[in-house]
Amino acid sequence: MEHTYQYAWIIPLLPLPVPMLIGMGLLLVPTATKNLRRMWTFPSVLLLSIVMIFSVDLSIQQINGSSIYQYVWSWTINNDFSLEFGHLIDPLTSIMSILITTVGIMVLIYSDNYMFHDQGYLRFFTYMSFSNASMLGLVTSSNLIQIYIFWELVGMCSYLLIGFWFTRPIAANACQKAFVTNRVGDFGLLLGILGLYWITGSFEFRDLFEIFNNLINNNGVNFLFVILCASFLFVGAVAKSAQFPLHVWLPDAMEGPTPISALIHAATMVAAGIFLVARLLPLFTVIPYIMYLISLIGIITVLLGATLALAQKDIKRSLAYSTMSQLGYTMLALGMGSYRAALFHLITHAYSKALLFLGSGSIIHSMETVVGYSPEKSQNMVFMGGLKKYVPITKNAFFLGTLSLCGIPPFACFWSKDEILNDSWLYSPIFAIIACYTAGLTTFYMFRVYLLTFEGHLNVHFQKYNGKKNSSFYSISIWGKEETKMIKKNFRLSTINNNQRDSFFSKKTYPIDGNVRSMPRPLITNTHFGSKKTFPYPHESDNTMLLPLLILVLFTLFVGFLGIPFGQGGMDLDILSKWLTPSINLLHPNSSNSVNWYEFVTNAIFSLSIVYFGIFIALLLYGPVYSSFQKFELINSIVKMGPKRIFWDKIINIIYSWSYNCGYIDFFYLTTFLSGIRGLAELIYFFDRRVIDGITNGIGVTSFFVGEGVKYIGNGRISSYIFLYLSYVLIFLLIYYLN
Repeated sequence: MEHTYQYAWIIPLLPLPVPMLIGMGLLLVPTATKNLRRMWTFPSVLLLSIVMIFSVDLSIQQINGSSIYQYVWSWTINNDFSLEFGHLIDPLTSIMSILITTVGIMVLIYSDNYMFHDQGYLRFFTYMSFSNASMLGLVTSSNLIQIYIFWELVGMCSYLLIGFWFTRPIAANACQKAFVTNRVGDFGLLLGILGLYWITGSFEFRDLFEIFNNLINNNGVNFLFVILCASFLFVGAVAKSAQFPLHVWLPDAMEGPTPISALIHAATMVAAGIFLVARLLPLFTVIPYIMYLISLIGIITVLLGATLALAQKDIKRSLAYSTMSQLGYTMLALGMGSYRAALFHLITHAYSKALLFLGSGSIIHSMETVVGYSPEKSQNMVFMGGLKKYVPITKNAFFLGTLSLCGIPPFACFWSKDEILNDSWLYSPIFAIIACYTAGLTTFYMFRVYLLTFEGHLNVHFQKYNGKKNSSFYSISIWGKEETKMIKKNFRLSTINNNQRDSFFSKKTYPIDGNVRSMPRPLITNTHFGSKKTFPYPHESDNTMLLPLLILVLFTLFVGFLGIPFGQGGMDLDILSKWLTPSINLLHPNSSNSVNWYEFVTNAIFSLSIVYFGIFIALLLYGPVYSSFQKFELINSIVKMGPKRIFWDKIINIIYSWSYNCGYIDFFYLTTFLSGIRGLAELIYFFDRRVIDGITNGIGVTSFFVGEGVKYIGNGRISSYIFLYLSYVLIFLLIYYLN
């Protein structure tokens, strides 16, 4: 066993030959490398598969032996300072390694077809392989310095991947926003690492935890300084995992290709922050203030992400806010000390969200080749609806991912989310109420995405192109989307005029883009994929894109069985408990996983009732059960008219405005930080140019004029100089005697 552990250092190195060989090929034989570009998919998948097999083998050994292994070697030694590099293999490392490799393999296979027509195909696989290597290096690191090195490499890869289509200004801005926002967290992480080294004198996790705990127990360190250092460490995780208030980069990160979104949201960048908090949890647990801060940030992010996802039109942006909210659940669990529940939800959410993102990519891919659809509209759910008969496999896969993320048994996220909800009732009833309420919101916005995309009532009819201009259409939505002229029973539902959009619940209008009016257009060549094929209807994706979806469906169905209840008298999470035993014992030596069956079933019934209520509301507002007119009449009958209706209008407008405008947080940052810093820079520039430079230039100009004046006084006559000299002397003597 130890012999196998010694070679774990190859885990982060195995994916590197692909980007190195691609680079050498482009330098030495660029034409042949570009012509044979699809051959690089096979070595990318093969090498990552070897890493996955190796990680699974290490995990099996840990489950059977419950051991933690660390192998280090000295990098540099100078007097009392010694910097060591190495690898640490424990349950957290093995879980993250399997997660990164399995999701990474699915994304690579999927990307082969998705990016086939893109000119940056080779560059894409280079970035992907290097990103996987960086993340694997991060999770196997044995000390904080090593983590920080790979932390920055992961951030660099995310910057390159998000800005993959850098010629598009919106993508360039998105990657810059992600880079700058994460620099805030990275600076905090660096300060925290240096502060911990100052306190403990070590970067190694084992030594650091032991020394730190002894200092805390013996009051050998300033507690305020300890809290400050721990807070800086947590700031790094907040930025990386898109937690409030440094979450603003995540929705804009959707400007990258969809496979990149799946990788970032499931297995790499956002998972890095959760990994860091989980790795440092033995340090945080002895500081109650930090644990409460982690749980507080987690619960705020849970609610904020869910509310911001309610009214988004972009399918990927909705999923991005969903990721933010679900990672908030994981951070909440870590703050409560529920280490096992947090990692369990990280696993289940990763596979479910990878399935949803790759499913959305399949939808986008099929929509972009439809007659009259431009790349700007292919992600907009306003222009979808009724896709279930065109993309049935994608529809079923997306539906199963939706059920899992909503927490419906027996799908994966039910077991992990339910465990977090149960633990939250013991930790804080207020947090538990918010978490349960957000579970209902999650169900609502996820079924909203599903219904608008596949079922929907948006009245989008795909018509075969016949060379004539088709009539324009509008779509209907309660959230103030573009609406149509509909007459039923002599009732005019709504009308769009002057580029305005109305809401069913209010007379308040919102501006819309003018290009919404004329959707059907002549046949176009897809610029996003470069494909010459166009179709009159959406079509199912190729097999190489559907295969990862089907495999991820299996993960979504069965990975939750790691935490399914076994036994007679209690809940024994058999496989997961054995896997995590060393880490759990490190955090809670006397912990017990036993949960009463009656309590489990009672809590499950309560959480499921919230989930099904969210489904009911989503079906009521977006489902195809009723026509738009019937829904309007039904809502009127519930709300009725008069003062209650006015109050309902205001509430709906507030919710819609809050969600659609991303909580006004970006606007706040824009006005406070961006505009404020720019104004301060302009003020400093003015002070530098007018005051600092003005004084210097003024002295020069004054010297110039004085010199010019003196030039005319000097005539070369000594008698004149003596006369002036004596005059000055007499004047000074006169002033002296007068005083």
